[in-house]
Amino acid sequence: MANRNFTALRTIWIKECTRFLRIWVQTLVPPAITMSLYFVIFGSLIGKRIGEMGGFSYMEFIVPGLIMMSVITNSYANVSSSFFSAKFQRNIEELLIAPVPNWIIVLGFVGGGVARAILIGIIVTCVSMFFVDIQIHNLAIIIITLLLTSSLFATAGLINAVFAKTFDDISLVPTFVLTPLTYLGGVFYSLTLLPEFWQWVSKANPIVYMVNGFRYGFLGVSDVNYMVSLGLLVGFNVVLFTIAYQLINRGVGIRS
Repeated sequence: MANRNFTALRTIWIKECTRFLRIWVQTLVPPAITMSLYFVIFGSLIGKRIGEMGGFSYMEFIVPGLIMMSVITNSYANVSSSFFSAKFQRNIEELLIAPVPNWIIVLGFVGGGVARAILIGIIVTCVSMFFVDIQIHNLAIIIITLLLTSSLFATAGLINAVFAKTFDDISLVPTFVLTPLTYLGGVFYSLTLLPEFWQWVSKANPIVYMVNGFRYGFLGVSDVNYMVSLGLLVGFNVVLFTIAYQLINRGVGIRS
């Protein structure tokens, strides 16, 4: 049984990785170009006028946030588009009738999103090295935060795809929810610059904790306790995975 489950998981994961690698010009190149523009505009041009932030140059300060922003966007987009395409083409039904547990299906799709997010994270990190010397304060925190964040948004993308009825539906959440939360999540600024009231309001934004946990891994500074960030990430992952599993189990958006 364990052998069969592992084979099924590996097969789904390889299929998901092959899917985005086959069209790498569309999936891997655009984030590198977009992040390069952010580095040039916000880092090199505007950053020189801003000076230091949190004891570091502005470019050093925003690098972790920009990497995390690309990880969030791509992990979400990969699974939401892939799972909805499987629904649209009706090949998800082949998985559902196969002797494979539903949690394996969820893990397989999420694993594909995590793989793409990690690859994008590495590419953006390499790009950032052309603009700034990368510092690493705690590699373990970087890796754990990267894995937990990418798996969280990959699972969220799957949930979005379950409820989506058209291709337009899978772009609603990234456009109206993820983008505003990311830009207001401390990617380009420290929360200490805000009035006290808005600091507390910002702390209701979960992306603040992901960006700051990741920044702590690189620079050793954070606007929030990095242990709180990791705790929230673990909690959100458990909740969203449970929701995704239950939705697939009940066939919501698939059988109905």
